[in-house]
Amino acid sequence: MNITSNFDSGNIKVIACESPLDIQLEINKDNQSAFFQWFHFRLETTPFVEHCLHINNLKESAYPEGWDDYQAVASYDRQTWFRVPTRYDNGTLIIDFEPECSQVFFAYFAPYSYERHLDLIYWAQSHAICDAENLGTTLDGRDMTMLRIGEPSADKKAIWITARQHPGETMAEWFVEGLLHKLLDDEDPHAAKLLSKAVFYIVPNMNPDGSVRGHLRTNAAGVNLNREWATPSMDQSPEVYLVLNKMREVGLDMYLDIHGDEALPYNFVAGGEGIPSYDARLEDLENTFKDALLTITPEFQDEFGYDKDAPGEANLTVASCAVGEEFKALAYTVEMPFKDNANLPDIDYGWSDRRSYQFGQDTLAAIIAVVDKLR
Repeated sequence: MNITSNFDSGNIKVIACESPLDIQLEINKDNQSAFFQWFHFRLETTPFVEHCLHINNLKESAYPEGWDDYQAVASYDRQTWFRVPTRYDNGTLIIDFEPECSQVFFAYFAPYSYERHLDLIYWAQSHAICDAENLGTTLDGRDMTMLRIGEPSADKKAIWITARQHPGETMAEWFVEGLLHKLLDDEDPHAAKLLSKAVFYIVPNMNPDGSVRGHLRTNAAGVNLNREWATPSMDQSPEVYLVLNKMREVGLDMYLDIHGDEALPYNFVAGGEGIPSYDARLEDLENTFKDALLTITPEFQDEFGYDKDAPGEANLTVASCAVGEEFKALAYTVEMPFKDNANLPDIDYGWSDRRSYQFGQDTLAAIIAVVDKLR
């Protein structure tokens, strides 16, 4: 047997790998950080033999409650990711699996590789209405790329979408891929309607360094980007610094920041009710958008989510709160599960890359309900 994570977004530490029924593993922490939860590795072994993989020391992981009722994903071809029998017992995640091929990949969620990210960027820019702009570079020297879709004009709204500030939340970039495929479809009526009224500014991956390094939550310097929006810097958080400056340059009328939640098995949004400038107008925009999304897809719900901030008590280091306050705009954090959608469970795939992709398309359609009211 052999286990490796020496590839894009790989993360695992091998403690013991002599017996198929006693494979002992741990997850490496994000660089210069205490966060860990993301894993992605390949097992090379004898097929049609029972294996038992133990991922240990998870009581110290970033979100221990995220392991309850969680099922790991596996793939033979790195295209289709399916759920495998998984249980959590006193700090150890145990995967029981009989592989059908000699090599199988395991991951916390369906990975979204840096190469696929680049393919998405350059596929998008091949469309006449899309322009790819490099805003600068990350600490590891990777491009911070923004896509502008539509032709700017004074009467058009500026709608911003960012994803994957937390690199292990790969469902966020699957979401953006689906959204982009719909927005750049010249026969899609939702896209045509929106692009007559708005220009989209989309950053598909806010944290390419952390993505390649196999981090859960931080960039190359171990910084949680979604706590940097009050005072970003080129030394610690160039990703946020560059994007925020571009927002200030071109303007912003609506903002969606796309994430995944380790513990809650639902799709939901977190709004700006705690920002100092929250008022009846923003409340109406939030409710209109939520109501539209509830109508469009049964994947979305508004019963379960984060506790609402008290008035004036929002954390203004968080992207959606900081941006909503600065631009007096509708700003939502959109959350998807790592587990399954408890309202629509799927025993084979759980919440998946394909469902994230579709949710991105559905969310784009919901923007039609608010686009005329954003100013």
